[in-house]
Amino acid sequence: MRTGKQYLKSLNDGRTVILDGEVVGNVLEHPAFANVARTMAELFDIAADPASGMQFHSEEINGPANRTFAAPRTQEELVLRRQAIEKWAKHTHGWVGRSPDHVGTFFAAFGSHPDVFQNDERDFAGNVERYYKKILSENLYLSYAIIPPQVSRATTASGWEGEYLQVGVVRETEEGIIVRGSQMLATGAAIADEVFVTCIKPLGPDDVDFAVSFAIPVATDGLKLYCRRPFAPAATSEFDYPLTSHYDEPDALVVFDDVLIPWDRVFINRNIETLRRQFFDTGAHALGNWQAQIRFSTKLKFIASVARKVAQVNGTDKIPGVQEKLGELAAIVQSVESAVLAAEYTATTDDAGMRIPGKSALYGAMGLQSETYPRVISILRDLVGGGVLQLPSSIADMTSSVTRPDMERYVQSPGVASEERVKLFKLAWDIIGSEFAGRHQQYEMFYAGAPFVVRGAYTYRNYGYDALVAELDTFLGSYSIDSTVNGAGNGVEGA
Repeated sequence: MRTGKQYLKSLNDGRTVILDGEVVGNVLEHPAFANVARTMAELFDIAADPASGMQFHSEEINGPANRTFAAPRTQEELVLRRQAIEKWAKHTHGWVGRSPDHVGTFFAAFGSHPDVFQNDERDFAGNVERYYKKILSENLYLSYAIIPPQVSRATTASGWEGEYLQVGVVRETEEGIIVRGSQMLATGAAIADEVFVTCIKPLGPDDVDFAVSFAIPVATDGLKLYCRRPFAPAATSEFDYPLTSHYDEPDALVVFDDVLIPWDRVFINRNIETLRRQFFDTGAHALGNWQAQIRFSTKLKFIASVARKVAQVNGTDKIPGVQEKLGELAAIVQSVESAVLAAEYTATTDDAGMRIPGKSALYGAMGLQSETYPRVISILRDLVGGGVLQLPSSIADMTSSVTRPDMERYVQSPGVASEERVKLFKLAWDIIGSEFAGRHQQYEMFYAGAPFVVRGAYTYRNYGYDALVAELDTFLGSYSIDSTVNGAGNGVEGA
């Protein structure tokens, strides 16, 4: 399997990553990307170590592969897959939202359902199967851009002023399709191997040109990544910004300037119905978001540990009000983990033989994520109080002979040395108050889309209301006015 060193070497490939109006020559030499790329390399090294338990024998390639890319066929395989995802998530404490196992999970489902991509003119089904094998054999890191740019959220691309603002097919050639336009939000694309581009937003009949699905190397000619402002370069040290320093994933707007997508890289071409089916008829949406909830659960447990430690250091953990807040936090975190396990327990096998996590439990957790994360952050914010504002400006105050004596005397707690307290509260600030923290709050609130979409399109439709209402109707049909009046029931007359 590919190691971290091999992954890092592959990034110096001439990709067009743009920051502050300039093309970044080598992402590994730029402070915006170097540290998070090395974090990704650590993940690949973990997977490449046989002792990690993250490898399995893939029948598709007849060789070893990363278990996080496996299509689970049995309940045992589903459990092992969850454990492999947790292995990576625990290494980053859940702070890498789009690690390689996320998009790789979608292709595990795609590759198990090639019939969904069947096309009479082109071998799109074969393309999907072959590409999934490529992910398995090369241990690839994919990013994806599956949301149209926010030109207008009231209409779809065909109603916008200006042609090809959203990525779409300009024309077809013998070699492939020519695409032009943009797509968001390619988290991690600047340090990924390839980018998967499609659209999960429902399209109208006039949007057929934008109904595409394909994957290409990030270094493809004509593909540009416009990255948001990075936070890592402003992190003065790992001590001051322990999360920002390692886990600042780049988000990017992907722009295509008449890019040729070879036919063997195309999965859907101008087909609105198949565009929707790729996510929901393959089980990809459920399997991919189950991975996301596993990662989210790991992150919440990490935040809970910080909250508990803060209460211990401050000596407030014996106060009933603080215990109540920690209890609420525990309930929230446990509910997410319970939903992950419930989805695993209630998994079903689809027609292709793939295990799909239970959708009721999965989408139930997703439906509350936009409220869950802000509440968790709010509780931690309450517990740290002004402690995060009474911190030394940087690690320099902790090491300078001029300032260190005062830091050791005044910024400490009973039984807790100054360095330990400052480290803890610097970490808390990176969770609740830094730019990195702000990005993560916005990110988690809209992780699976706008909350009303998640609850309406996913949580509501997959809860199982029909069965519940049928049971209710049975109960309502078990008594009537006549039966009650005549004493057959427990009404007033019968009493």
